[in-house]
Amino acid sequence: MRASRLLSVLLLLQAHGRMTATQLAERLEVSTRTIYRDVESLHASGIPLYGEAGHAGGYQLLDGWRTRLTGLTTEEADRLFLAGLPGPADELGDGAVVAALQLKLHAALPPPLRERAALLQQRFHLDTAGWFADGDASAHLSPAADAVWRQRRIEVRYRSWAGEVTRVLDPYGLVLKGGRWYVVAGRPGRDEPATYRVNQILALTTLDEGFDRPADFDLSSWWRGHVQQFRARLHRDEATVRLSPAGRARLREVASDVVVAAVESSAGPPDEAGWVTAALPIESLTHAHGDLLRLGAEVQVLAPTALRDRLAATAAALARLYHAD
Repeated sequence: MRASRLLSVLLLLQAHGRMTATQLAERLEVSTRTIYRDVESLHASGIPLYGEAGHAGGYQLLDGWRTRLTGLTTEEADRLFLAGLPGPADELGDGAVVAALQLKLHAALPPPLRERAALLQQRFHLDTAGWFADGDASAHLSPAADAVWRQRRIEVRYRSWAGEVTRVLDPYGLVLKGGRWYVVAGRPGRDEPATYRVNQILALTTLDEGFDRPADFDLSSWWRGHVQQFRARLHRDEATVRLSPAGRARLREVASDVVVAAVESSAGPPDEAGWVTAALPIESLTHAHGDLLRLGAEVQVLAPTALRDRLAATAAALARLYHAD
C-alpha cells in the first residue's frame, strides 16, 4: 500500500505541478503527517522533490523531471474501458483500480491533452441509474464479476418468477442495462445462454471448476439480439384507443419507442378536436390498465371491452373516493 501511495504522490505532482500537503492528504485520504513522511522517503530515494512554505507554497518536482513508473498493471489494463464509468466500476469492486488508472493516464498525457481531459471530466457526466432508483445494490455483483474474469463456474440460489431455484451457471459476461446488472450465463448441458438479474441472486458460490466459454460467443451481439427478441415478445396484444393531442405527447414520455412508433404509424386523421384513433400494442390487460391510467382523461379505450371495463371501474371508484363527502 505504501509503495502505491508514494507512486500516487509522484503522479499527482507530475499531473498538477504543485500541491500542498493538505491537498495531497485529501486526494489520497491519509493524514498530512503521513504525507510529510512520504515526502521525506521520496527525498531519501533521490527523487528531485522540493517544497516551499507560505500561502502559495507546496511540493513540486524539479522542472523537466518525469517518472517513468506510469506503466499500467494487467489488472488496470483489463479495466481500461471502465475508466469512464466510475459508478459501475465501484459496484463491481474496481473503484480503486479505476481511480489509479485514471491518475496514471492523466499523468502520462502531455499538457494540452491533459487540459482537455480535465475539461471533459468537468463538463460531461454519465449517470447510468434511472430517475427513481439508484440501481441494483447486490453483495453478489463483485463475486459474479470475479467469476466472469476467471471463467469459474458458479452455483446460485435465484429468485425467479416461479419461486426460488438453484442453478449451476457458466457466467459469460455482465451487462448494465438501465441501472440494472444482468449476468449472461450458460447452463451445463444446454445450448442457449440466459440472463439472470444480479440483485435477484440470493446466494452465490464460486465452484472450483472452470468452463469453456464458446469461442464464437460475442456478448454485445448476443445482448442486442436478446433485447430485440424481448421487445418482440413484450407486446403480443393490441388495444384500439383514441388519443388527444396532449395524450399523444404524454405517450412519448411514458411508453417505449416501439409503442410510440406503432401508434404513430397506425393513427388515423385527427378529428375536429385533434383526437386520433390508433392501435396501441399492449403486454397484458393488467399492464395496459396501469400504463393507460397514467394518461388520465387524454386517452379513451375503444377495445378490447375487458380493458375498457377495467378503466371505467377504476374511474368510477376514483370518482366515489373524491366525492365521498
